[in-house]
Amino acid sequence: MSKLMAASLALSLAGIGLTACGSEPVETAPEGLPGVSVTDARLVLPAVKGNPGALYFNLAYGEPGTAPRVGLNRVDITGAESTMLHAYGEWSGQKVMEEMIPPVIAKGETLKFEPGGKHVMAMGLAETLAAGGSTEVTLTFAGGDKVSVPATILGAGDER
Repeated sequence: MSKLMAASLALSLAGIGLTACGSEPVETAPEGLPGVSVTDARLVLPAVKGNPGALYFNLAYGEPGTAPRVGLNRVDITGAESTMLHAYGEWSGQKVMEEMIPPVIAKGETLKFEPGGKHVMAMGLAETLAAGGSTEVTLTFAGGDKVSVPATILGAGDER
């Protein structure tokens, strides 16, 4: 069993356990998370219509954050049917793109989601998303806290 499958199974079972104990899972929480900042968010449209786009941004965690670290559970993009956290890794000596386990960021760190590294794949992009425009990106953290930011929309050939 891959690490990703094991992590997904563990998270699923944890959710089942909470529900079985009579607790309702947290679906929404207040907007914002102290100490978290998201900058340089940009959605790059695919060169071929119907293919996935890619979202890049910088995620920093600092003061006045109250926890020593925060976990990023998911990223949603207005105008995308679904998203996946991805990273590049190595398999049999080849660089490959793979789904990544939700990252944890310690206080004082910055995670860069950038071309050739961590990124968010955006599938099923709406026809209304056009280069030069913007869309809303919502990051959901462990515990349900959310941070929403605008992302600039870039064309496939634009500087990333």
